[in-house]
Amino acid sequence: MLTVYGVYRSRATRVYWLLNEIDMPFESVPVIQANRLADRDAPHAPLHTRSEPFLAINPNGHIPVIDDGGLVLCESLAITLHLARKYGGSLGPAGQDEDALMTMWSLWAATEVEPFSLKVQNEKDRQARAAAVEALRKPFAVLDAALARTGHVVGGRFTVADVNLAEVVRYASSAGELFDAAPHVAAWLAACQSRPAFRAMWDRREAEPA
Repeated sequence: MLTVYGVYRSRATRVYWLLNEIDMPFESVPVIQANRLADRDAPHAPLHTRSEPFLAINPNGHIPVIDDGGLVLCESLAITLHLARKYGGSLGPAGQDEDALMTMWSLWAATEVEPFSLKVQNEKDRQARAAAVEALRKPFAVLDAALARTGHVVGGRFTVADVNLAEVVRYASSAGELFDAAPHVAAWLAACQSRPAFRAMWDRREAEPA
């Protein structure tokens, strides 16, 4: 059985959401981020990203990680792309061209959007947050134009590319001005987050301690 190491309040949400979409059974091993613990060296501290047993699995000390029959993968976007190719059916690529496009959009999300969307979500300094919002205006316009064609970025259907993009764009949800200027992005994100597989993942996330 597939094993997922992580918690729902992390980038593992992408993996859990995709697994819900493809209705794939998995074992979840909770591994919390070490920086969320008051004393990670306490005798009864939970398994965390700096625990020796976890570092033996991922020396980088980050979650999520999967073990798929002996194949150990880290990096959340690589994990979702692998799972979609191997088990995802219509959520995965129908051929090499779609595979390339799904990879392109996933890497685009990681490089063009995520560095700034995370600042929108987490930055306390108002000027720094405003600068992040401004930096996202062009990527949001690019994504809006792509979505205007079919409502999705690859193959005219919901795929792993939507999962990866939606989970990165979600971090900027508090910047309403970005979504006002990109109505296709706003409608697409709402549709993605209305999917039963997303809602099931989100309920689990909300049930975890903050």
